Amino acid sequence: MSAAFTAFILLLMTGALLPVNRRFRQTPDGVPVFVVSNGTHTDVVLPLREPRTGISWLPHLPDSTLRARFGSYPYAAFGWGSEGFYLASYGRQLPGPGVVLRAVVPGPTLMHVRFLRQAPVAGPRVVPLRISVAQYQALAAQVAASFQTDSLQHYQLRNAAGYTPTDFFFRATGRYHALRTCNDWTVRTLRRAGLRVPLKSPLAAPVLVQARRAR
Repeated sequence: MSAAFTAFILLLMTGALLPVNRRFRQTPDGVPVFVVSNGTHTDVVLPLREPRTGISWLPHLPDSTLRARFGSYPYAAFGWGSEGFYLASYGRQLPGPGVVLRAVVPGPTLMHVRFLRQAPVAGPRVVPLRISVAQYQALAAQVAASFQTDSLQHYQLRNAAGYTPTDFFFRATGRYHALRTCNDWTVRTLRRAGLRVPLKSPLAAPVLVQARRAR
């Protein structure tokens, strides 16, 4: 058991330092996207509507009231994580030890969507990127595949409200566990679109570090 645990820790440490897609270069005048963090968790911020690709997230919202309410917002932040952890965090509560331990083993997941009135401002926890149309199409496809949908391709709302009036939880695909965390979702999502990320990272900081090194 100790050898397996040591190997696991070495994998995480090494993976956080090794970049994938190191030849990724930003596209001048490309589609603006952002990798953002609250210090522990990472999100991907995308245009709510992207005219060059025709991709819009609004038609997938399950309620016409939501579509009307956020139709003028330019961006949305997308994050994936443990259903139990997300729901236990309501009211800015810190999830208890039981919630954290249950997240170690495979469990259900949610997509957290925040609607933004303006683009995030570049800073220590915000990395702006410009990517090609093809890369954006691949990135949007990866994000879309993380949602559970109904027969009309609407995302399935989990709760009537999120942490604030402008964020919501939707049922997601995949299972959360110790080797597949919220930040690992960001890594896999960006990697499959060809963007620079660490090989493996359960932490937010290495994701931002590698994204920031993209030229």
